[in-house]
Parts: sequence; structure tokens; C-alpha cells
Amino acid sequence: MPITAFLEKNADLYPNDICLVERTPAENARRAITWKEFDDAANRFANLLLSYGVTKGDKIAILLTNCLEWLPIYFGILKTGALAVPFNFRYSAEEIANCLKISDSSLLIYGSEFIERIESISDFLQLKKRIFVGDGHPALTVRYEEEAANMSSARPNIAIDDEDDGALYFTSGTTGVPKAILHRHKALVCACVTEQAHHSQTKDDTFLCIPPLYHTGAIMHWFGSLLVGGKGVLMRGVKPQWILQAVSEEQISIIWLLVPWAQDLLDAIDRGDIDLSQYDLSRLRLMHIGAQPVPPSLVNRWLKRFPTHQYDTNYGLSESIGPGCVHLGVENTHKVGAIGVPGYRWQVRIVDSNANDVKDGDVGELAVKGDGVMKCYYKDEKATNRSIKDGWLLTGDMAMKDKDGFIYLVDRKKDLIISGGENIFPVQIEDHIRQHDAVKDVAVIGIPDQRLGEVVAAIIEIKKGFSCTEEEMRLHCETLPRYKRPHTILFEKVPRNPTGKIEKPLLRRMYGGGNLIIAQMK
Repeated sequence: MPITAFLEKNADLYPNDICLVERTPAENARRAITWKEFDDAANRFANLLLSYGVTKGDKIAILLTNCLEWLPIYFGILKTGALAVPFNFRYSAEEIANCLKISDSSLLIYGSEFIERIESISDFLQLKKRIFVGDGHPALTVRYEEEAANMSSARPNIAIDDEDDGALYFTSGTTGVPKAILHRHKALVCACVTEQAHHSQTKDDTFLCIPPLYHTGAIMHWFGSLLVGGKGVLMRGVKPQWILQAVSEEQISIIWLLVPWAQDLLDAIDRGDIDLSQYDLSRLRLMHIGAQPVPPSLVNRWLKRFPTHQYDTNYGLSESIGPGCVHLGVENTHKVGAIGVPGYRWQVRIVDSNANDVKDGDVGELAVKGDGVMKCYYKDEKATNRSIKDGWLLTGDMAMKDKDGFIYLVDRKKDLIISGGENIFPVQIEDHIRQHDAVKDVAVIGIPDQRLGEVVAAIIEIKKGFSCTEEEMRLHCETLPRYKRPHTILFEKVPRNPTGKIEKPLLRRMYGGGNLIIAQMK
């Protein structure tokens, strides 16, 4: 059964129920659609694409920020048997052109935020159609709202099954040119089933979706709501006050946050910038985090502030259709710090360089297996063969398992620091530094050293209203083994991408040359 069947089921069962809300707090604006309106919009767009000659297997790129049109466009593409190809909205013009070429996309759907970027590469684009969403009408485009409105809302009669290709998602590209990840419909369905099994969504739940929909971590969490016909709320913009306003006014019951947002919200409460008594949080039952290592200190702060709420940690990657191949479980907060146990319908191993299982307590590479594993890296057989062995996806993450079967993420394989022959995992140092009251965020990287090969550098972001000196931080780190203590300390902002991951390749480029300037926070 393709994932489009869930949308059609909801439209038949709950035609007049609100399914999606778009909130734009900066403009005090709100829009909403019902399940029938959602399905009708997807059908109209599918029929529009078919009128353009789109056939099964074609690739169609989506370059939009979160908006009410995003998901109907995505599902409209899938209903034709074509592949949806979501793009990171922060891509440069050159990256857009490269990803269009890599993915063999024949159509591009984009919004007003991207006009300048698209026009700068217009002469190089080999596209059959450019479809524009929003006001205005750039050259060489057709307008989505006008063209789709004139199409039939009848469901296209295109046969699609679980083994058919459904979507291409791109890796983050922080280590070079992004790779295109090919997923079948059965992987998309796997995300629905896994997410709902983990977080027990019902028709009565309302999910707040803040991260960008181009990322698997956002859309696949929403898939749990799709499975049961629950309402989803899309946020355009994020501030602590806006999050709580949405939770209060939309009666949100489930929210997925990135680490920086959860931390900003807690900091705002601690500073007194937010008075929780002004918001109705009575329906909120679950907050979960994923997309990057989650500091135990942050989770403990959250649970102390919201002791009646459930909490879950989600682990996943785009190659495993996003979150859920490993998860902590709401019943396991006593194991905060672990990423958890194998997800619903997933298998997990921790292996050495020869693909042999390591002993409990030893560090190895995390490997996962399930219906959500990608089919391949599109048109990259070598990369596929390096990452998939006998159906097992090698994640590139180093992990260990304790005697109770809980898995702990140690670090990214590529982020490992080797100093004087010792293996150092930055996450362990980051967790220690975060325990300092003044620390808002921290990134630890290795920088070249002539004698030791690499030494530890810590880039530390200080909370607003706090101060910390290098001497104070070194004193804080004295309880670490000597070889793990930061050689270099910089007080700077920690860069994160739209999905909350620390941009360590950028930091290594910035500070890896050895000419470091230590900036003291005033």
C-alpha cells in the first residue's frame, strides 16, 4: 500500500476535520485546510502534472519553506507515480543547480524566497516546467494557484505499490556535494508505522511541526499523525514565545524540538522572559528531540521544569527514512543519555571494521536494518556498496551498548579525534562542558598539532547574561582525563544548520589551520 492511501482514507473518513494549520506568528496570520481539501489539492496538482506529461518515475523538485501548500504538493507528486525531491531551502544557487542535475529533476516548484537564486542560474537549468507558488509571476514559470485550480479533483488512476520509488532526499552536504538518497514507498510507510508505534498518536492528538519539511525528521514525525488522521500545525518561524502560543492556542499535545529550541525555551523561562501561567499547556503530553546528540543535562532540565510530560529521544538519519530506527521510549527516562533500543520493526547491531559484532561496552559502528533503509544512493553505486552490507545500513555513528541493551551514541565516525594515539569522542567532552551553568552550546573539534597529530578545541557559546573566562572553563574541565581536556578554548557562537546539527566541517575549516584567536566573552 503506498503512503498516498493514508491521505485518501482520511479524506473519506474525516472530510470536514481540520488536518493542517499554518501559523505565521510574525504576521499574526493563520490558515487551515480539511482532510478533503488536502486530498483535493493533491489530486488537482497530480492531474496538473499529468497534463504536463509527467510519468511514473519522473523526478520533481520542491524548493519551498514550510507552508500550507507544501504537503499537498508533495502528495500530488506521489499520486502520479513520480518522485518527490525536497530541497534544503538554504541551498545556494549553485547547490540548487547541482542537486537538480544529480536528481535528474525535470520540474521545479519554488516560492518567492528563491526567485533571485533561480534567476541567477536560469540559463543553465534544463527543466520542462517551472512552477511558482505565491504572489507574482516570474518569467518562465506557471503559477501553481492558478493552474491547479482549473484541474479536476478526481483521484488519478495510477497504480503504485510498496516497491515503487517514492522520494529522493539529499544528505546534508556538509562534507562535500550532497548525495541523493532513494526511498521506496515501503520506506515512507515504515516511517508512518514506526512513528505511531513509538508515540501512540491518536485522532485526538495535535502535532506541532517546526523543523523544515524538506528534512526527513520533520515530515516523518508528521507521518504518525497522517496514519491516524490527527491534526498537524506548521510553524513559519521559531521563538520561545511563538512555540508556547501555538501550544496554547492550538491545544498541541505532541511537539518535536531541536536541541537549540528546547534550550532557548528553558533559558527564556529561567530568565523570567516567559511566564508559563499565561499559557494553556494542559493538552501537552509529549516532547521529543532528535536530529543531533541530545545532552542529558538538557533533558533533565526539561523534566524538572515539566515533570508531568513524557519525553523521548529519537535517533535516525535520512538513509533510514529519518527518525525512529532507534529510540529511547517514553518509559525509559531513567536511561536519559542513551539513544535507546531498536525501533519498532527495526534491527540494530554494533560492529567492528570487519562487520563483526562487538562486545557490550565496546565501541563500534552502529548498523540498522528495516524497511526504512534506503534503496540506494541515487546513481552512486560505490557509495551505496560502502554503506549497505547484506541489507544492513552502516550509519557512520560510533556507539556502544550497555548490559541492559540500551545504545549510547559516542560520536560520528568522521568526528573522532585521535590525539597522541588516543581516540577521543567529542560528544563526551561536550556533555561535560554543558554542565557549566554559563554554557548555552558547545562544539568540540580536533585541530592539527605537529606533536600529537590533533588536539581538542572547544568552541563555547555563553548564555545571555552570563560570563565565563578561559581560566574558569579550564578549572571546570580538570575532572576530565588530561588527554581529553581542551587544548584551545574559544568563546564564539556555535553554528547549527536548519535541522539543529552542529556544523563541525565549517568549524574545522574556520579553526583547523592552527591560527586561532581566543575571544573572551565580555
